Amino acid sequence: MLLHEFRPGRLIAGGTALGLAVLYAGDAADAWVTPWYGVVPVLCGGLGTAALATWIVYRIRRRRSARTASTENIEAPASTSGSQDIR
Repeated sequence: MLLHEFRPGRLIAGGTALGLAVLYAGDAADAWVTPWYGVVPVLCGGLGTAALATWIVYRIRRRRSARTASTENIEAPASTSGSQDIR
């Protein structure tokens, strides 16, 4: 039983944030020096990849739900069933 759907964009964005946190933690502990301008490409690349993954999964789910909905239309629409009340 799935509790929620898998969202790879959030996983990638979280991994990017965790990676940047590790970079800055290492810099704070004097293990290495992290230049500020090195973080910008990592951040932009990670968030761009997360956005692309989210868009791809959105398109896949939308196409799958449209295909499922088109095969389930075997009954008459609600407007021709005789019941016109709005509940």
